[in-house]
Amino acid sequence: MKIVISTDVYYPMINGIAVFSRNLAAGLKKRGHQVMVLAPSITGEFGVEEDEDYNFTVVRLKSKRMYLYPDQIEKVPKDKKLLGVKVPQLIYKNGLHVSYNPYSDIKRVLDDFKPDIIHNQTPGPLALAVFRYAKKRNIPIVSTDHAYPDNLTQQVKLPGLAKKPINAAMNAYFLSFLRRSEYATMPTEQAIADLVPKNRRFFKVPVEALSNGIDLSRFAKGRVNSEIYAKYDIPKNTPIVLYVGRIDPEKSLDVLMNAFARVIQKVPEAHIVVVGDGTAREKLEEIAAKNGFANHAHFTGRVVGDDLPQLYRVGTVFAITSKTETQSIVLMEAMASGLPAIAVKAGAVPELVQHGKNGYIYEPDDEESIARGIIRILYNSELREKMSKESVKRIAKHDISHTLTRMEEIYNIVLDNRAKDED
Repeated sequence: MKIVISTDVYYPMINGIAVFSRNLAAGLKKRGHQVMVLAPSITGEFGVEEDEDYNFTVVRLKSKRMYLYPDQIEKVPKDKKLLGVKVPQLIYKNGLHVSYNPYSDIKRVLDDFKPDIIHNQTPGPLALAVFRYAKKRNIPIVSTDHAYPDNLTQQVKLPGLAKKPINAAMNAYFLSFLRRSEYATMPTEQAIADLVPKNRRFFKVPVEALSNGIDLSRFAKGRVNSEIYAKYDIPKNTPIVLYVGRIDPEKSLDVLMNAFARVIQKVPEAHIVVVGDGTAREKLEEIAAKNGFANHAHFTGRVVGDDLPQLYRVGTVFAITSKTETQSIVLMEAMASGLPAIAVKAGAVPELVQHGKNGYIYEPDDEESIARGIIRILYNSELREKMSKESVKRIAKHDISHTLTRMEEIYNIVLDNRAKDED
């Protein structure tokens, strides 16, 4: 098949949608399909490139910066001070690139490529242009919705009173995005239940829960290369509480840091390692300093490539306190790496973490219980090993090979239905 994957956020950005979009393109390419990715340029200028690792085509569409949110590529600057008072960052020099009006670029490249099917990953400006093009050229579309409204509204620091109506409006918009497709997927059953109305009379599009999946050949239990500890200034032979992902407000990492302040009182040799970057990093560093464990808190910054699987192996327990996870690729990667998990009852996380089996799951913001669960795992090596094995067992069905096989089947279902309609 000739397959186009369109997404408003893409590598080298690091977030769940960007990672999945690239994994999907790479996997489909390996299976013999012709694959083209449409994504905003990270320079602003139009360009066509080959993915250096997987050899599929990436079309970078003309774009402009949106200065309200950092691009997730450059390091996030610290808040500035005015007359000794800290002023929060509202405008970012290295803002997110957005393709606001990409139709002409899309028309040119897709008329030449002649896709059989288009797969949208985001409901942004790029998708609107793709829907317009697909309608004119009679090309079927599959859409995947990865996000909750909170993922977006918390990033741009909307006041509380404004969030509820905006979230409701965004929910309606996400639904309209899926309705304009011929088949829809979401990563989990919980995500579908939260967004799609139970009365399907007004929602005719087939919608299916399909895991984002991860590469289990890349993320697995194993020994840590010794140089990783020195490279990221992480101590050896000590309990490590690990988090990997964006460090942004909706991830609720202040809850994790406050919980760790309790942990270190009981396990004074413990350290916390935070892998990633984002707008809330400075706040987390301040919590560590205020609670006297700055020397036990390690912030690696953005990490990609072969170091990432190694950093998962450094951890003793993985902790994630986000209340807005649609599925959480990083949690799946941690489980594949054999880590017990601490998480909260939010989104679809309970579909991955089973309380008492491969970790513990608590109410959001319950710092005391989260700390207690971490301490229990750090203290008990037999429990850790039992939970580690359960994590690996539970994640097996999320191998991306299963996701790729089902996605190919969905594409064929859509194409077969289209052929029948034309007959």
